Amino acid sequence: MPVTTEQTIDVEQIERLVNKVKGLIALSERTQAELARAQEDNQRLKNEIESLRAQLEGAESASAELKDLMSEREQVRNRVEDLLQQLDTIDV
Repeated sequence: MPVTTEQTIDVEQIERLVNKVKGLIALSERTQAELARAQEDNQRLKNEIESLRAQLEGAESASAELKDLMSEREQVRNRVEDLLQQLDTIDV
């Protein structure tokens, strides 16, 4: 049975369609891989944000403690100055 032009055209159309479907499948696979990478990056960044928040809380706590200590230091310094002045008046 000889192959007619009409059958040849149908085979060519089917081959083009097959190639398009293969291209779509490859595109879908790449998209899924990119999505998986994006989800991994997203999770890594979420973890990093949580870690940075914890560090920030620690730094804020340390800053508040430092302010308190500086205030206490100033109070002690003022007391010592007062005591030294009192001692100076006693010696006179």
